[in-house]
Amino acid sequence: MKFSSTDKYVATHDLRMAVNASIALERPLLIKGEPGTGKTVLAEEIANSIGAPLLQWNIKSTTKAQQGLYEYDAVARLRDSQLGDEKVHDISNYIKKGKLWEAFTSEKRPVLLIDEIDKADIEFPNDLLHELDQMQFHVYETGETIKAEQRPIILITSNNEKDLPDAFLRRCFFHYIQFPDQETMQKIIDVHFPDIKSRLVAAALKRFYAVREVPGLKKKPSTSELLDWLKLLMVEDIDPETLRETDGRKLIPPLHGALLKNEQDVHLFERLAFMTRR
Repeated sequence: MKFSSTDKYVATHDLRMAVNASIALERPLLIKGEPGTGKTVLAEEIANSIGAPLLQWNIKSTTKAQQGLYEYDAVARLRDSQLGDEKVHDISNYIKKGKLWEAFTSEKRPVLLIDEIDKADIEFPNDLLHELDQMQFHVYETGETIKAEQRPIILITSNNEKDLPDAFLRRCFFHYIQFPDQETMQKIIDVHFPDIKSRLVAAALKRFYAVREVPGLKKKPSTSELLDWLKLLMVEDIDPETLRETDGRKLIPPLHGALLKNEQDVHLFERLAFMTRR
């Protein structure tokens, strides 16, 4: 069971090694990297590459670890008992399975994505230590123990919004997705836009990396934003020469709303243009 690049995803050698190492070690793979570098999409491509089902658990600030195991709806059971519903006698009717339960009981070894784990409370990772270590948990309402027949392939993503506990980190295989260099980015573009003009790509890449290198930029544009920008450049039929413009008054790239995502960065380019004119 080996992961490799797919028709829709360009994985570097280091990333492929990390994925396959986590599969061999049967440890969760913790992926970090700039937003827009393909962390979430990676889980889909791993599943496609090895022919496994994908289960996705999107973490929010209000998410609790227990929700990944199961939730017991005591309110619904009380309501049904008051209405005289017969199903009230079977407590399992009020147990909602979580993503870990689904992964542990899947007939085929699945890929489980725990997406943006750093959004949750700091205790969230610690609350999952036993379940991820032992691959089992107890359902107190029914008295049963849910145990994984085969360890799922677990991918955990983080945007580094907060530090994760050391005990949790020890149980993971870690990989940081470096921002793609121009050669890798060219391959990514070829996957998404196989018929795009090479002159446009060359000019757009040069301008894109120049934008990322501007000092003081609050949010550097990511891979996904570059792809959106290229799509707009093609739709609007922008001349590559326009992107090569060196006039200080035109420092802001055309259709910059696809690249610059906050007013501070737009104002930064406007100030640079003003200083150049002076």
